[in-house]
Amino acid sequence: MRQPDGSSRATRNRVEVHEGPNGPVLALFGPFTVETAASVRRQILMKLSARVVTVLEVDVSGIEGTDMSGLAVLHELGRGRFTPGVLPTLTGLRRQLQMLMRAFPSEETLGLGRPPAHRISLPDEVGQATLAIAHDLGEQVAFLGAVLQALVAGLRRPRTLRWREIGIVFEKAGVGALPIVSLISFLTGIIIAFESAQPLARFGAQIFVANLIGIMMIREFGPIFTAIILAGRSGSAFAAEIGTMKVNEELNALETMGLDPVRFLVVQRVLAGTALMPVLTAYSMFMGVFGGVAVMQMIGFPPARIWTQLSGAVDLSDLLVGICKSIVFGSVVSALGCLRGIQTKSGPTAVGDSTTRAVVAGIFMIIVIDALFAVVAYELKV
Repeated sequence: MRQPDGSSRATRNRVEVHEGPNGPVLALFGPFTVETAASVRRQILMKLSARVVTVLEVDVSGIEGTDMSGLAVLHELGRGRFTPGVLPTLTGLRRQLQMLMRAFPSEETLGLGRPPAHRISLPDEVGQATLAIAHDLGEQVAFLGAVLQALVAGLRRPRTLRWREIGIVFEKAGVGALPIVSLISFLTGIIIAFESAQPLARFGAQIFVANLIGIMMIREFGPIFTAIILAGRSGSAFAAEIGTMKVNEELNALETMGLDPVRFLVVQRVLAGTALMPVLTAYSMFMGVFGGVAVMQMIGFPPARIWTQLSGAVDLSDLLVGICKSIVFGSVVSALGCLRGIQTKSGPTAVGDSTTRAVVAGIFMIIVIDALFAVVAYELKV
C-alpha cells in the first residue's frame, strides 16, 4: 500500500536500539499492521540477536497505529518471547493500546486451561484396556440378545420384515462378490495343487493332491476366504451405512418415530448375510476344486482318476462342516458390522473408525470360530 508521499508502509517502520539510563532501549516507529508485522518481527530479531540482553526497555511511543497483528508482536515482546529469560518493560504505551493489551490472556490463565500432562503407568493402561474389552463384550452380548429377539419377532410375523431390503443386501453382498470370490478361490486351488505336487512327487504320491484340494477347500479355505471377503466388503459396508445414519442422527429419528433400529435395519442385514454365505461358500469350494483339478490335468492325470480320488477323500461330513461354518461366519460378520455402525461416535473420522473396527473384529472372530470348529470336529471325529 503506497502512502501519499510515494513511500510504502514497510519503509516507514523502524526498529532502533540505543543505550538508556537503565540499559538498552528498543525503540519502535511506524504503523504496526498486518502488512508490516512480519518485517517488524524480523527487524526485532535481527537487532536483539546482535547483543547479549540482560535487561530491556521497549519504547513504543513511536508507534503510529496498530491492529491485531501488531498487538500480537507487542504481546510477544512484553512476554519475553524475543528475549528468553528476560522480561522487557513497555514504555510509552498509549491508554487505548493498554486496554487492548489487557485483552490478551495471561500465562496463568493459559496454564489453567491446559490439562496437566501426566504419564499413564503400565498397570493403568492394562486395566483400561481390560475394562474396554469387557465393556465391548458386554455390548456385544446385549446386541446379540436384541438381534435374536428381533429375529424371533420377525419370523413370527414375516410381513413385518422388509424383504425387499433383504433382497437388495443379498444382491450387493452376494452377487457383487462373485468375481472376487471366483478369482481368489480359483487361484487358491491352483496354489495348493502346485505347492503340494512337488513334495508329493518325491514319494510318487501326486495323486493325493486331489485329497488335499478337496479337504482344504471344502473344510477350511472355502468358508474362511469367503467369510473374510464378506467382512471386507459387506461388514464394512454395513458399518459405514449405519454409522453414517448414526452421525446424521437418523437413528435418533427412527427411535423418535417409535421404530427400533435393530429391527428396522439390523435384522435384514443379518438375515441376508446368513443366507448368502452358504451359497457363496459352495461356489468358492467349487472354484477352488476346479482350479486344483485344472493343475492336476496339466500334470497328466485323467479327469476320471481325479474324480475317483476326490470322491473317495471327501464325504458328506466335510461338506456339512464347511456349510455350518459358513452359516456361523455369515451371521457373526453381519452382526458385528451392524454393531460397529451403531457404536459409531461423532466426529469426522468416526465412520472410518467404525468401518475399520468392523473388518478387524470380523476377521478376528472368523479365526476364533474356526479354531473352535476344529476342536469340536476333532473331539467328535467328524
